[in-house]
Amino acid sequence: METGLLKSIIYNQQKIIENEQIVPRDYFFEPNDNYILVGMRRAGKTTLMHKIVQDLIKKGIDWNQIIYINFEDERLREMTVDDLNNITIVANEMNDKKSYYFFDEIQNIDGWERFARRMADQHERVYITGSNSKMMSSEIISRLGGRYMIQYITPYNFDEYLTAKNIAHDERAMYITSSLAKILSEVNSYLHDGGLPESLQQVDARTYLTNIYQDIYLGDIIKRNSVRNKKSLSLLINKIAQTVMHEISYNSLTKAIKNTGNPISTPVTINYVDFAKEAFLLFDIKNYVLKFSERESIPKFYFLDNGILNLFLFHKDPALLENLVAITLYNKYKDDVYYLHSPKTKIDIDFYLPNLGEAIQVSWQVDEFSSEREINNLVQLAKKDSQIHKFKIITMEQEQKIEKGGVTISIIPLYKFLLENN
Repeated sequence: METGLLKSIIYNQQKIIENEQIVPRDYFFEPNDNYILVGMRRAGKTTLMHKIVQDLIKKGIDWNQIIYINFEDERLREMTVDDLNNITIVANEMNDKKSYYFFDEIQNIDGWERFARRMADQHERVYITGSNSKMMSSEIISRLGGRYMIQYITPYNFDEYLTAKNIAHDERAMYITSSLAKILSEVNSYLHDGGLPESLQQVDARTYLTNIYQDIYLGDIIKRNSVRNKKSLSLLINKIAQTVMHEISYNSLTKAIKNTGNPISTPVTINYVDFAKEAFLLFDIKNYVLKFSERESIPKFYFLDNGILNLFLFHKDPALLENLVAITLYNKYKDDVYYLHSPKTKIDIDFYLPNLGEAIQVSWQVDEFSSEREINNLVQLAKKDSQIHKFKIITMEQEQKIEKGGVTISIIPLYKFLLENN
């Protein structure tokens, strides 16, 4: 590969970063560590790397020390792992000081791990992004020999979302009527449009999200995994969107797709779901009371961005509310989040965090129609499980405390829950 092409790519990328206006985000990077930034596409990984570059320049690092390669550049489509060493050759031609390497979407190069590990072994400073959860797997981490820190990047949380929109949301703002009204308006937008950073810049967020779902998320899953049955994959993701709030088995998903006249088997369904999870489009939580094999086969699925989920729904705000609570808990606690549905005790809890001793229900509002399920299930759980001592119901707007059966239940509005759990 010609070094002139690599230099052109590097210099053009430097110019883009130099002129970019970046909204600060809630991430910290140790200056002496190497990092792999992973997360769903368009969540802001590239922008975070650009911010790291800008900060280095402010500290006195020369632009010629910044070696930034975007491996989705079509001019690099023929690049292989054997060509990667040319990057270090170009870096040495550009400067005789320490270089800082930034590799965007490097997973497009088969065998990239060997190069990345060698760079780290040579004490180079390296930042990498990737849009596949396999980059967080024990296999990849083992190949890298522990030389890199893994940083999971999500779409904007609500705090970042408000910051990006220049909406005051400190403690003082919570007590000013006009400021609180703005926050409540924005939480409604966040509920429906999600937190992908670029969506905030769009006049029509839904059209933008539709395009990137079709072209970026779905298209990437199909291309990366050589999916032949594109129609069944699309229908499967649509069906999963309709099941948010409910547990569903892989067999049931398979049957639903077959009923549309599209061929699919349960093993293929499982593979397709895994592809969507690897792309950070979906995640799932398991039923705490079931045995391991049953937990794996009957999960509850959620989408990692509400704006994407909302493309499949029509006036289903309660589903969006529960999905947003699920995202927040998953991003904060990962594998400590379960749901609880016991055929034996009939207790049904939306989110169960055993290590924190916390149970959470989600309800658009608490009234006489919803109180039996939401409140009574929490009271019954308190009687059965003495380890659980925090009981919450997340609603869209309500806030109060309820005492029932010796149990104190906190009803929390969505905006407070989101800001308290960044």
